[in-house]
Amino acid sequence: MKQTGTQSDHSGLEGLDPAGTGRVFWNLGSAYLCERAVARGEVRLSHTGALVVTTGPAGHPLALARVDDAAEGGEPAGATDAWALTRAQFEALKADLLAYVARRTLFGQDVSVEAGPAGGIALRILSDQAWHALAVRHLLRPRATAADAGAPGLTVLCAPGFRPTPETHGVPAEGVLALDLANGLALIAGTGRSAALRAALAHLLAEPLLAAGVLPLEGAVRTGADGAISLLLGASGAGKSALAQGTAEEDGALPRLDGALGWGDEGLIALEAGTFAHPADLAATPEAARFGTVLENMALDPATRVPDLDATGADARIILPAAAAPAQTLGAPAHLFMLVRDEEGVLPALARLNPEQAPGAFLSATGLAAPHLARLHALLERHAPICWLVNTGRTGGDAERRVPLEISRRLVAAAQTGELASGEWRTDPPLGLEVPAAVEGIDPALLDPARGWANRGDYLAAARRWTQRLAAAPAEKETDSGTDATPGMAVAAE
Repeated sequence: MKQTGTQSDHSGLEGLDPAGTGRVFWNLGSAYLCERAVARGEVRLSHTGALVVTTGPAGHPLALARVDDAAEGGEPAGATDAWALTRAQFEALKADLLAYVARRTLFGQDVSVEAGPAGGIALRILSDQAWHALAVRHLLRPRATAADAGAPGLTVLCAPGFRPTPETHGVPAEGVLALDLANGLALIAGTGRSAALRAALAHLLAEPLLAAGVLPLEGAVRTGADGAISLLLGASGAGKSALAQGTAEEDGALPRLDGALGWGDEGLIALEAGTFAHPADLAATPEAARFGTVLENMALDPATRVPDLDATGADARIILPAAAAPAQTLGAPAHLFMLVRDEEGVLPALARLNPEQAPGAFLSATGLAAPHLARLHALLERHAPICWLVNTGRTGGDAERRVPLEISRRLVAAAQTGELASGEWRTDPPLGLEVPAAVEGIDPALLDPARGWANRGDYLAAARRWTQRLAAAPAEKETDSGTDATPGMAVAAE
């Protein structure tokens, strides 16, 4: 493995073989990368020493593309929204991207991702942005042992300033995440957003993780005072991080993991060491703006240098390292919470799921595909967690009324501690979901949203649409090609 801070030319990039000369700084430490990012004008410093970077909204369209040796190019790749590239188109993109970075300084990080008993998966991340290397160092574990030496199995090369062209590179956008999964290579061009980096890792890691018996997920872990582990899953912005935080008045629950996770036979695995979250989920935590934290797409007061941690933009992110090295493997979850932002307002704030309902809710919450569903079935049978559906969206058919965060926290805590187990339950007839009849301090209308609908017929129609989606999701996903599985981290176009 390259030593920390070692500088070399580009000829040392295994498997990339770039032309020309240039410099690569390998495995620089966090303080050095902070210094470099500021000196190069990539970031601005906040009053606490957090790094504020502007990558902007998705101004340039970003295409997800994948090498398909059987494709003629210029067409969607199978059942997904990925664009199919011929081998020649991908090689042309790689050659032009390498020629571009050969004139620039690169920052490389050799890192690894835990895969349970099968061991670690080695990765190499290269970018011409120092702050990218810092974000990677925050989120992933450095490869630090002699056993880690040698070429990595998976590589990501990122050059935000390079603009691909449809005529030469076969992508219909000025930005691209291009994947050569057969050779473990991802190329990112035309965007500096951290979500694209994490998406590249997700796509590259999905097959190796599943081959190792690990289900890749994007979620958060909440550990109760009794040590019981809860896994919270949901799409980006559903509130996983916020619910994992808990409150000081609750049972002492603290988040243990947050971000990219794996679920294997031995339990949950931290695929990431640090935290990648929306600002709203962490704004109230004191570490959100500590020295070295990366604050992406947040306003910075020019006089006070205080960042706007209440930023609500879809591209705003907080990336911070773990305060201490977390345990790489936890036990199996006792509770599985599927978070759904219901935009029709038909779902109760919380419901308990039976084994037949859980897979459909899982797919609705995560959008994962058939290979993941098969692995999920095996894990549900092995670990038998209590499964819950949590609505963090609208309620009662009211476009303006959403389930308050404090209510969701209260219900999740009540479910986790067993408070709800001793209460009365009812089965919601249109939805077929088990719902608490009453919970102390909770507005009954949040548990029975039908009360808030002005028109009973409209409610029943909306409930029917939801139950049809829930029932159809597993069957639809099982028809998808295994090679088109969507990984469990943030997608590039998020």
